[in-house]
Amino acid sequence: MSSSVRTCVITGYGINADEELATAFRLVGAEVVRVHVGDLLRRPDELEGFHILAFPGGFSFGDHLGSGKVLAGMVRRHLRPQLARFIESGGLLIGICNGFQVLIKMGILPDLSGGWRPEASLIHNDSGKFEDRWVHLRFDPDSPCVWTRGIDTMELPVRHGEGKLVLASAEVRRGVQSRRLDPVHYTPRHGSPRDGSPRRDVPQDDSPRVPYPDNPNGSAADIAGLCDPTGRVFGLMPHPEAFLCPENHPRWPRERIDVLGLEILRRGVSYAESG
Repeated sequence: MSSSVRTCVITGYGINADEELATAFRLVGAEVVRVHVGDLLRRPDELEGFHILAFPGGFSFGDHLGSGKVLAGMVRRHLRPQLARFIESGGLLIGICNGFQVLIKMGILPDLSGGWRPEASLIHNDSGKFEDRWVHLRFDPDSPCVWTRGIDTMELPVRHGEGKLVLASAEVRRGVQSRRLDPVHYTPRHGSPRDGSPRRDVPQDDSPRVPYPDNPNGSAADIAGLCDPTGRVFGLMPHPEAFLCPENHPRWPRERIDVLGLEILRRGVSYAESG
């Protein structure tokens, strides 16, 4: 399977999941080019030749000043006009783990105000340690996110030390929830699926209700990812590119594994192809 959807996967400066992500996009039919972020910043107009831009996981610039903070500042400073034009013209953007941290700290997510103002952050996990485990996720069918349409539940691995989502204010929380820009939530491994459903019933409270370790970091309202109002910009802490075949899953010898992380990327590519 192949398509005309060109995907730019960013690499360089401590990013370490770019090959996994490039492989994942190729498996769902995209044409993939891995581009060093330094080259893109020097030649930003090259972004116009792509349909999807992807920021992978890793430890950009060693996370020494905070996860994703340095790369976010560089992209915002040198690429903002081109990136804004890319999104306005229908381009898709995804950030995974460190890539999500970059998008959050650029202000491009959730972007309720439309001005790339910081409205959220990702901080140290409540557990005080690096979390490397599989988590259960539930997706909101009414979210505008094009990357998650038609997906109900999924298991994915997380591997992060700064994955706790915090929202800047009650106003931001209400905006995110009312516009359903929180398309994916941590949900309990055992128990009723409703226990992990999106929190529409308590708009004044963003504390998690899914206990550790099912919510591995203590994220507000158990949110595992955010999209922008267009639904085409999406970031999440779990790693879909680390679940490319049933054998990636720890229970594959004992049970049938149906829903892979590829489904998220497949929907992005399909949307870009149809546009």
